[in-house]
Amino acid sequence: MHDLPGIVITGAAGRMGQTLIKAVSDSDAMRLAAVLERPGHAWVGQDIGVAMGGSEMGIIVGDDALEAFATAQAVIDFTAPAATVAHAAIAAQARIVHVIGTTGMDETELAKIAAAGRHATIIRAGNMTLGVNLLTLLTKKVAEALDEDFDIEIVEAHHHHKVDAPSGTALMLGEAAAAGRNVSLDDVSDRGRDGITGARKRGDIGFHAIRGGDIAGEHDVIFAAPGERIVLRHIATDRSIFARGALRAALWGQGRDPGEYDMLDVLGLN
Repeated sequence: MHDLPGIVITGAAGRMGQTLIKAVSDSDAMRLAAVLERPGHAWVGQDIGVAMGGSEMGIIVGDDALEAFATAQAVIDFTAPAATVAHAAIAAQARIVHVIGTTGMDETELAKIAAAGRHATIIRAGNMTLGVNLLTLLTKKVAEALDEDFDIEIVEAHHHHKVDAPSGTALMLGEAAAAGRNVSLDDVSDRGRDGITGARKRGDIGFHAIRGGDIAGEHDVIFAAPGERIVLRHIATDRSIFARGALRAALWGQGRDPGEYDMLDVLGLN
């Protein structure tokens, strides 16, 4: 059994953490090596199976990333920016694959992730699913084909617990649209319209965030011109699809050279 790659799951108590734990436990291609929560969390010291409301799994929730990473070949990390940056440094030290699904990181945090990528294999994506990554490619192609007579609007919807907006996936799609038009997203991003904002600026890429209920994730890319609209859409109904992508990335990263990769690399779409 220990011939299988060992996987560490961070943020064990979170919705995504629990989904990942179940997915790894059910896999015949990897093993659950350790699970982590932040120091002081109520789950630390408990068997993860019991903490999740089931039977014992023989793995105790820990809070020491260095100790956990030493037992594994990969860590899957859907936590918060500060935690992910800290994990990246430790993963680089341990020379294990770091799969990052955390969103909302700023430029300083991304620079620290890039620095860690000089020593470790990092796979980072705003969305781990095949469908969204195909949507990203389609968005770029459509943006390349259409001129600025077509306004681009990106609408995303998520559950009411999500703390960042726009979503990482929406930003991926925005970057793809901007790349298709050969512009910088920072120069054309239009967010948070409220009040008398004036007419829409030609060439801008608009973002809109919806938060409510238990929406797993919905993303529309709208290309709108006088008399016609093109709408590209992806709807996620179960967050297990994100887990499947993350597990695939953790396996793909085994034996890869250090550096930063994304899901297009994992899926062979680059």
